[in-house]
Amino acid sequence: MNDGKILLPRNLVQQMFHQAQASPDSEVCGLISAIGGSVSRCYPVANVAGDPAHLFDMDAAGQVRALREIRERGETLFAIYHSHPYAPPEPSARDRALTAYPEAYHLIVSLNTKGVLELRAWKPVAGGMTEVPVKIIPD
Repeated sequence: MNDGKILLPRNLVQQMFHQAQASPDSEVCGLISAIGGSVSRCYPVANVAGDPAHLFDMDAAGQVRALREIRERGETLFAIYHSHPYAPPEPSARDRALTAYPEAYHLIVSLNTKGVLELRAWKPVAGGMTEVPVKIIPD
């Protein structure tokens, strides 16, 4: 955090954007780790939702594997990310209801506007989520 903003390295943002663009008709998802308070790595996890164009459900085994890697590297869970192929980068009612890790930020990449990639961050709070400004920093 810096002046209330979360700082995301450019290469990590590019990795999320690339993953979202590679699957433009399906939501992609994964975890972001931090070490010493600084964002560290991106851990893509397969989306196994029955309707991946509109929902994401992380593959349970992939999620456990990513969380194990995060722990083994001495990192902590910083954020959960997913994409919205056909909607703005705002949490859906389902996103708001399924906050299993209330300490983690939620990053949403949107492909909703042709030719534009949007990224917004959210933090679970009592009764919903509040937006947190994002600053992309050099690697």
